[in-house]
Amino acid sequence: MNSLPAYSGARISGCWTLRSDGSGGEGSLDRLLPSVSTGLSPRKRTTSQCKSEPPLLRTSKRTIYTAGRPPWYNEHGTQSKEAFVIGLCGGSASGKTTVARKIIEALDVPWVVLLSMDSFYKVLSQDQQIRAASNDYNFDHPDAFDFDLLTHTLRKLKQGKSVKIPVYDFTTHGRQKEWKTVYGASVIIFEGIMSFADKELLQLLDMKIFVDTDSDIRLVRRLRRDISERGRDIEGVIKQYNKFVKPAFEQYIEPTMRLADIVVPRGGGNMVAIDLIVQHVHSQLEERELSVRAALASAHQAQPLPQTLSVLESTPQVRGMHTIIRNKETSRDEFIFYSKRLMRLLIERALSFLPSQVHIVQTPQGEDYEGRTFHGKRITGVSILRAGETMEPALRAVCKDVRIGKILIQTNQDTGEPELHYLRLPKDISEDHVILMDCTVSTGAAAMMAVRVLLDHDVQEDKILLVSLLMAEMGVHSVAYAFPQVKIITTAVDKKVNDLFHIIPGIGNFGDRYFGTDAPPDWSDEEMDEPRY
Repeated sequence: MNSLPAYSGARISGCWTLRSDGSGGEGSLDRLLPSVSTGLSPRKRTTSQCKSEPPLLRTSKRTIYTAGRPPWYNEHGTQSKEAFVIGLCGGSASGKTTVARKIIEALDVPWVVLLSMDSFYKVLSQDQQIRAASNDYNFDHPDAFDFDLLTHTLRKLKQGKSVKIPVYDFTTHGRQKEWKTVYGASVIIFEGIMSFADKELLQLLDMKIFVDTDSDIRLVRRLRRDISERGRDIEGVIKQYNKFVKPAFEQYIEPTMRLADIVVPRGGGNMVAIDLIVQHVHSQLEERELSVRAALASAHQAQPLPQTLSVLESTPQVRGMHTIIRNKETSRDEFIFYSKRLMRLLIERALSFLPSQVHIVQTPQGEDYEGRTFHGKRITGVSILRAGETMEPALRAVCKDVRIGKILIQTNQDTGEPELHYLRLPKDISEDHVILMDCTVSTGAAAMMAVRVLLDHDVQEDKILLVSLLMAEMGVHSVAYAFPQVKIITTAVDKKVNDLFHIIPGIGNFGDRYFGTDAPPDWSDEEMDEPRY
């Protein structure tokens, strides 16, 4: 767990307190805040939501992140860095959400997820629902939260996996049928009144922040909110605060302040504290940066081609089509025509590797015929934008009602690393056989990222088929070494990649030749050719 320098309770400009001297550490209690009966009457829980979002570009059909997510895995394809998790705790109306929003704005990095404890209230029984309707159920007690689900979800999200977040309905006191899918966090901000209330949960937090706001200010905020938004009278609000809110804070929430690395007085108005928090997070993210493409260029080369590779037989027809599309003088119309012919052959070849089983049918002549049928739940195609999108018609032509997903990966021009900008995957893809489509693969960096995305969504590795018109030996080795169960199917393998990561002899920039656009001078064969934002 990362920690800040040990200032041990020192005040910085009267703005915040740093606590990292080990006092009150998370190992000091088996259960940080054990359930204690107080005899307090419960209050009805209210929620707040942060609407801040990472930098993105919205179109009528897509949301594209204008700054991509860099690799979160190494050249072996395994998870090598986890998301940085910030835990925010504090009393009701202390300004936790405001602090979270300002941290997100000041970080100015993509792929930040705000996770609220409000989503993890337990599903109430019929008796509990009756009590909640009459304000007799205590939503501020630790037992009101589903800590098992919360811990499981946060751990999985920190590991880079796709997770489903329950949507709690405070009208019915139950979870809605549709859960929200969240994926790809570089930074997770987890906030709630009980954020520090469980030992196992605490161990997932890289930074623990307690928002310490004066009780009078919190009362004023509640007065303003409940009177203006809920039509309550001032006497009722004060009575509720004194009887329910204040005692709950003193018993369950305030004692966890000693567990915090940082105590932020005055909440969202304390910009000095927020700036220092952001500086620390930036430094932690810089330490976790990876260089995948450089490692791929030097790793596991000069090895025999793997058995998981299948290359389309180089018949005179296939060789002739390659001659046409590789020729720099070929017109765009002919390039498209013969590329489509190769794509159709490639997809048909890929389908032959799907599992099948014996299936007997009766012919019109009344005779039995022993054939084969697909043995699986579904086939899904996923294209790596934009060149991989050109292969979708070939897949649709041979797979009726196939589902299609899309992933946009671009090369960062400063670091040379692939970055994830956008993805849209069908629901329940974890149960499918997935055909991953990209037209050219040079180092394999983009293909590896796409495979890693599928694995993070619980697609089984042996159910992924990577199909590409042209691959370099380097890219074949990179993917096969990292993901030995992924089947690789291509029409040709070229031996070399030059210093600019161009396949040699190659085919040129496939996307630009197909769509008739101009390639930038520093293009790469596997670079996504969408405009740079």
